[in-house]
Amino acid sequence: MLNWASRFQLRQYARTSLWILPVLGLVMGALLGEVALAVDDMWGVPTGWRYTAPTASGVLTAIVGAMVALLGFVVTISVLVVQQATGTLSPRYMRLWYRNRLQKLVLATFAGTFAFAFTLLRRIEPGTVPDLGVTVAGGAVAVSLVMLLVYLNRFAHDLRPVAIAEMVCRTGLGVLGRYLRDKRHRPLLDEPAHPPDSMPTMIVPCTGGGAVQGVGVAELVAMAARHDCVLVVAHRMGDFVPPGAVLLEVHGTPRVPPDARRLAGLVALGPERTIEQDPAFALRVLVDIAARAVSAAVNDPTTAVQVLNHIEVFLHTVGRSELSGRHVFADKRGVPRLVVPGRGWEEYLELGVTEIREYGVGSLQVCRRLRAMLEGLLAEMPHERRGAVRGQLTLLDAAVEREYPDESRRALARTSDRQGIGSGSSEGVVIPD
Repeated sequence: MLNWASRFQLRQYARTSLWILPVLGLVMGALLGEVALAVDDMWGVPTGWRYTAPTASGVLTAIVGAMVALLGFVVTISVLVVQQATGTLSPRYMRLWYRNRLQKLVLATFAGTFAFAFTLLRRIEPGTVPDLGVTVAGGAVAVSLVMLLVYLNRFAHDLRPVAIAEMVCRTGLGVLGRYLRDKRHRPLLDEPAHPPDSMPTMIVPCTGGGAVQGVGVAELVAMAARHDCVLVVAHRMGDFVPPGAVLLEVHGTPRVPPDARRLAGLVALGPERTIEQDPAFALRVLVDIAARAVSAAVNDPTTAVQVLNHIEVFLHTVGRSELSGRHVFADKRGVPRLVVPGRGWEEYLELGVTEIREYGVGSLQVCRRLRAMLEGLLAEMPHERRGAVRGQLTLLDAAVEREYPDESRRALARTSDRQGIGSGSSEGVVIPD
């Protein structure tokens, strides 16, 4: 029987796979072809819907060839997406793009129509023509063409960096929202789940190594309650854990020590981060896109400014949420059983600002937009979270000081502007003759 980590990775594979749904489409197309043949044998169709054997054979042959060509066309578009994403956006974005349901549905429709038409071809004889099936195959082609047009429209509009940034931001906030609504989560307890100076009674090492992709919270809580102990996950979501490093700690004196292999099977590790339980991964992708936009190879600060718009949305939402660097989960009786490291406001803010400031300080547009974002956060965040924002503003001032020795340009860079360049006031900035 598969453990929790294997099931988690299997779900991840299914969500990012581009072949599973098309293969199901092939199977369904073949089955529906058999059904259409059986219905045609039982009831037939009106005279006006009947075809001659050469006509039916020609129509179905054309459909089979057209579906193969359309499948190749969509695959070609997919290759173009991969090239653009890895070249001008962020390779990390591909983890989200592979989940595109419309693309998988289009491929499944084409594959199903192909299998349906091919199944009918074998029944065409001089005196036997699957009239109903040929008509249905024609309708399937019409549906396929409409879906292709919808796919092309989505492809043309959603591959723009600003559209990708909006989608990534929305996905990350959805993950964060699901976590905050999770009824199993308990606020940080006044007392730690185990004494701060206590030593673990058992260590669960990492065997294969990999990035932490997910944690089976309910299963870990249940196991800790069963063995009357407290489990501590040693690494945050997204951390890469090398082989042999501590994966889990067991605190307390369990009557029967829990099985280390079962415990390790409740933490999913993989070759890279995934967004499933890690909303910070979305922010990581946004920062990557913005940082690449201000690189010398791309030199597109306007794209960085547009991505900063969505980073600001993300940070405003995170800043108003209940965050903690340490999450405690309790069992049904309210006894703390599991401690999972989390991310606080300062860490989200640092992730969203640091690299864009360091790589984009040479662009006046990026400096002005970044200042406007930080000043907006300073005005809207709760009082206890404003100190971190002030710290980032101080670092931005220092970066501008280093980058712009000329006072007039330094004053321009220190002007807050929500459009980068275009809406901020530059009053008082005088450029000498």
